[in-house]
Amino acid sequence: MHFKDRFEAIHFIESKKIIAIIRAKESGSFLDAVKALKKGGIECIEVTMTTPGALKTLEEVGSKIDDVLFGAGTVLDPETARQAILSGAKFIVTPSLHLEVIRLAHRYDIPIIPGAFTPTEILNAWENGAECVKVFPASSVGPDYIKAVKGPFPQIKICPTGGISLENMKAYLKAGASCLGVGGKLVDANLIKNQKWDELTSIAKEYVDQLID
Repeated sequence: MHFKDRFEAIHFIESKKIIAIIRAKESGSFLDAVKALKKGGIECIEVTMTTPGALKTLEEVGSKIDDVLFGAGTVLDPETARQAILSGAKFIVTPSLHLEVIRLAHRYDIPIIPGAFTPTEILNAWENGAECVKVFPASSVGPDYIKAVKGPFPQIKICPTGGISLENMKAYLKAGASCLGVGGKLVDANLIKNQKWDELTSIAKEYVDQLID
């Protein structure tokens, strides 16, 4: 996918609501996993840098699938962010707040969703140009925290990540989340390991259907 600027890209993510996070111990089945998720309606996928061969995987899936927005997650420093962007990442996600990574992403006109937790960190990320702020780990605080933070910061776009499931995703969106980072509850590592692509597609469809109900 190609966008004219980072704002158009982040708007696409907001419109789709779900970023599927693939954490895998090997990259071999990545392409099939992406196809299964896309078949279920998922169009935004984050490839974590903890995956062996993550940069190569980004290049491969990006060259073979052009109707999914791919991003790089677990980015810890500007150097990794640059490598990910040059490998085809269309958005960057970090687990913590690193202002140099924000600046690097903007240098390439790529949206960044930095990790933050406290109100001070969340505001700091936003004031330094983050298009959206990842509240992580969301499972530690729940939807009520998102609602509380949105009270003084209604302008800040928030992406809760960590522990998002079919059972609580609507509560997070109702609390004011702009989008959701969904990992193991959606992209089950065992399904990938055992190549159960139909089951992965079925779960993805359940998440997408929740957005419609």
